Amino acid sequence: MKKLLLVVDYQKDFVDGALGFPGAEGLDEPISEKIASYRAAGADVAFTLDTHRANYLDTQEGRRLPIPHCLVNSGGWALYGRTGQARTPEDVVIQKGSFPSLELGNWLEEREYDQVELVGLVSYMCVLSNAVVAKAALPEAEIVIDAACTAGPDAALHGKALDLMQALQMTVINR
Repeated sequence: MKKLLLVVDYQKDFVDGALGFPGAEGLDEPISEKIASYRAAGADVAFTLDTHRANYLDTQEGRRLPIPHCLVNSGGWALYGRTGQARTPEDVVIQKGSFPSLELGNWLEEREYDQVELVGLVSYMCVLSNAVVAKAALPEAEIVIDAACTAGPDAALHGKALDLMQALQMTVINR
């Protein structure tokens, strides 16, 4: 079985920076342990990075969420903690300027993964939208979301996102 762990936007600005929230830092250990487990099994690990430029406030997202974050090459753009330390030069890293990534979908479509597991932040924005992208790119693959390795600042939206992903025939574990 060919497997991929996709770590979505587990970046400093979402943990303890501009858009950080209580509890996000607690995901660092389980995500980094999951990375080690995937590597030990010979499976692939990839990362997405929310990536904005200096003109962020002039973008549609910036007008709706006027909090500059994940500005390319800033401290807040970096992967957080042990998760960031677990990244290797061989890992695929996809920089994305919006919640979902077409580049991710195109990249996945060229691979024959049987399972793609998503972890990271924020459950009801980037994790949800990229899980849908993964499902579209690999309709026969099992898309797994580890509820113990994702979160969001709004607990109600977090729960609804997990419900929605399950309704979209994704597997939600550790709920």
